[in-house]
Amino acid sequence: MLRRVCIRVALSSLSLASCAAAQSLSPESPATIGPGKPLLFDRVIANQKKNEEALDVYERIERLEIRKNASDANPSTVKISRVIPSGTGMDHIPVGPDGQPTDAAAYRTALEQLEKALALVAEGKGSQRDAIEKFAKRKKERSDLIEATRNAFLFTFADREQRGDRMLSKYVMAPNPAFKPTSRFTAVYTKVHGFVWIDETSGELARIEGDVTEDISVGLFLAKLYKGSHFMQERYEFFPGLWLASFSQYDFDGRKLFSSFSVHERTLYSNYRYIGPPKEALSAIRAELGRSELGKPGPYPADH
Repeated sequence: MLRRVCIRVALSSLSLASCAAAQSLSPESPATIGPGKPLLFDRVIANQKKNEEALDVYERIERLEIRKNASDANPSTVKISRVIPSGTGMDHIPVGPDGQPTDAAAYRTALEQLEKALALVAEGKGSQRDAIEKFAKRKKERSDLIEATRNAFLFTFADREQRGDRMLSKYVMAPNPAFKPTSRFTAVYTKVHGFVWIDETSGELARIEGDVTEDISVGLFLAKLYKGSHFMQERYEFFPGLWLASFSQYDFDGRKLFSSFSVHERTLYSNYRYIGPPKEALSAIRAELGRSELGKPGPYPADH
């Protein structure tokens, strides 16, 4: 439970913090003020919501690297998965470094289980009602966190930096002292400081990096996330008008009851492919199961 809370802390700030800028530009910096800025951040908000929704209809390959210490050059554990939206969350199916199955029988079994789950969701079976409702609740909580960030942070223009062929605008992200948290999750925003990089041409969040500035108590003080915990995420345009995560890093330290813990994870995301909502995904998975070569998705559109 504590680990999930820690990851949520990072994700809440990682993917949503830029949404605050529309109403929270720091008045001390003339560079952040101008008639174009509110319109820019309105676009950032709309694009961020669109990108988040895309995760429900795009599959991907994830390479999760786990380290014992943030400074370790090599990971102690590597897990590579094909991640497919199931209508109630994400299904992780182990694959090899090339994205292909390492165990054909186990891979087929996992696809068959996913097929059954998708069929229940697509057909509206009652047995999946609770899972669908829980998924909808998680999405609403995420939406509420987006709204909270509108007032949670102040953003001050810092610099412009080149990334490849794009020019990014860098902003300092600091807690808004006037912000009043409405939940234990939004309270986390008061203890996060960092930077965001925005592609002003497209109105997209390109990068975010932040640190926990004070210890965060979790679960009625039974656990704590320590000051100095760090997170970052990079985003790129994988498809025209669709920016998705390419890399994320979490370095969290804390304690749970009387035991200390560390989370040092780096995840690389690649091979995004459109698979569609449950009914479309079900057709795609059934077609894949009907082919002799598993692990090679068919030619369903990748540019939706």
